Amino acid sequence: MKWLQVIQQQFPKHKYAINAKQLGDKSLFAWSNLGYWAHSQNAQLSYPQACKQLAQHLADSIHLYSTDRLLDLGCGQGASLNLWLEYYNIQHLQAVELQAECVDTIRNHLPQLEQIYCHSFLDLQHIPFSEKFTAVICIDAAYHSNLHQFLNSVVAVLQPNGRIAFHYLMFSEKWYHLSTLQKEKYRFLLKTAAVDLFHIYSHDRTLQILAQHQFQQVQVEDISESVLNGFAQYIKQARFEYGEYPLLDTFKIKMTAKLCRKLYEDGIVRYIQVNAVKYGEE
Repeated sequence: MKWLQVIQQQFPKHKYAINAKQLGDKSLFAWSNLGYWAHSQNAQLSYPQACKQLAQHLADSIHLYSTDRLLDLGCGQGASLNLWLEYYNIQHLQAVELQAECVDTIRNHLPQLEQIYCHSFLDLQHIPFSEKFTAVICIDAAYHSNLHQFLNSVVAVLQPNGRIAFHYLMFSEKWYHLSTLQKEKYRFLLKTAAVDLFHIYSHDRTLQILAQHQFQQVQVEDISESVLNGFAQYIKQARFEYGEYPLLDTFKIKMTAKLCRKLYEDGIVRYIQVNAVKYGEE
């Protein structure tokens, strides 16, 4: 059975998990997103710095205040929670994360957090929150899910005039000129990254869907260059010590970078930042 245990140890513990230590973040509350690779004075960012920039760029799009009741969806290993507490001084913070090991670590080492739930963020209606939230943030994760289902879940726990900010994918106009075979190739490529092609829409259709789910004042920013191209360039220049980490972790990181590079260079599927405000009175 030892050989079976060795093989099992090579597999990531969760399909969305990525080896943050191998990427360059060995802290207890490590980052695990693609990063926002805007260079500072022509200096190459570290992986944690780029991840932090992605989170801050998203939070600043909804003008996050210390008085907000914030819900962090898919918080991973907890780096974003530390950011909200220390940099934004959030006083009322809760989180939702699927990975049980991450949830246990956060519960044991981040007492300032009001609550964290080991649960899917697509089913927030069944989590016993004491109050609704004024802000909901989802960093580099929502595009793994159906947009309708994601928004339907979030709107149920968001106060009127509450703000939402998340990352998603979007088709450019080039998509509509592809052949059926070319589209099928994209379907397969995205499936390897746990993304369903049928959950991606055009810019106009994305706006329509947000409106259908009670959101207004929608802003969409294409950040493909800073995210997709930035991550691909970082991995291209990174040096991996083979044998120190599981081979499948290395393979996953490199394949993710190759996919990011292809998406960026083809310009067909774009990486977007979305923020919006829930309208209406309850």
